[in-house]
Amino acid sequence: MPRRRPGALRADQPPRSPAWDPPPDRIQGLSVATSVAIGQAERLSDDYYVYPGATDHALWEYRAFLRAPGRRPLYPQAAECSCRGCSIDDVRHARDVLEEVMWQLPSRPRAELRHRLRALDAQYLKRTLPDPFAPHRDSWWRRRLAGGRSVPVVAWSANWVR
Repeated sequence: MPRRRPGALRADQPPRSPAWDPPPDRIQGLSVATSVAIGQAERLSDDYYVYPGATDHALWEYRAFLRAPGRRPLYPQAAECSCRGCSIDDVRHARDVLEEVMWQLPSRPRAELRHRLRALDAQYLKRTLPDPFAPHRDSWWRRRLAGGRSVPVVAWSANWVR
């Protein structure tokens, strides 16, 4: 009697579900171990603004704000809505979420996230202006001038106006 090939034997068996959780979405720029720790911290958090995927969304918004073209100062804008999904559109709130998640992490993932944030924070300090009237009890990223346009305005040309 001929022998059956291993693939034919496996095809006859019902598919097995994995015994472990599927791997989490990896956060760009962070290791898998840190991404797993962040996912766990987000799931266990009691904070309304920290939910699964909030850290990835906040990092994306922070990077997008700093990626604006030109060398003019940037001015963070308040979000139009205060719900937890829309409020991250305000880069200052995104930084609040990142800080909250960072303090809920174990030491090694916290150090890796802090290392990534240092470069972004230095760029934020360089691209924004200090607010001399901001209360000193606020976080340093909230003590920057806000309220203008977050992307520099393109100069209008007489040819564009009809």
